[in-house]
Formats: sequence, structure tokens, C-alpha cells
Amino acid sequence: MRADAECIFCKIIAGQVPCFKLFEDDDTFAFMDNYPANDGHCLVLAKDCVLRVARAVNQVLSPVGLNLVQANGPGAHQSVKHFHIHVLPRILGDGLKLNWGVKPGDPDTIAALADEIRARL
Repeated sequence: MRADAECIFCKIIAGQVPCFKLFEDDDTFAFMDNYPANDGHCLVLAKDCVLRVARAVNQVLSPVGLNLVQANGPGAHQSVKHFHIHVLPRILGDGLKLNWGVKPGDPDTIAALADEIRARL
């Protein structure tokens, strides 16, 4: 992961800013959020894999933004009981909600985008 001198999370990982660290290994850094939405709110920073995929999606689609979403349990509408992160390219005004429902995509479009993204990994 490339460190950014202005990034608060990079400063936390580097030990320049104190945090309530929960866990760290070669791929992950987890700590408590100092501005919690609810008690127990914490942040998990992926040091490489999710960032690589998100960058590749950005290169292929040039979206206005990206959401990285992980849902856990029925209250969060998790549909597959295996840890995973959604990389969601966004378009201004797309109206996408956190619980976006399930509808199949076009397999040919999905395959073509997968090839382009994979080529940039």
C-alpha cells in the first residue's frame, strides 16, 4: 500500500496518530472509529487486495465514485454467508441504496468487464 502523507489512515497505520488498534497483519489493519455511528463501530483497512481491485475498476469504468460495502448478518441483508466486499462503481444520481435488492446482470457485460478489470490487476 502506498502511504499518503496527508491521509489520516496512513498516519494511523504508520503509528504517527494514536488509535485503538484491534488487529494488524500483512494484509489488514483494524481499529475503532473515533466518531462511531453506534457503539462498536470499527474500521478495517485492506492494505492491498481490495485497493487493487478498486483501482482496476476505476481504470476500466472511470466512475464518479466507488462504494466498498460489506454486509454481515440478516439485519444487514447479507445474502451469501461468506465474508466478501462489494466494489460498487457509482454514477451521480443513480439512486442506489445500501440494500439494492437482487437482480441478475447481463452475463456478457459482466464477463467483458471482468476481463478488463483482471487485466489491470
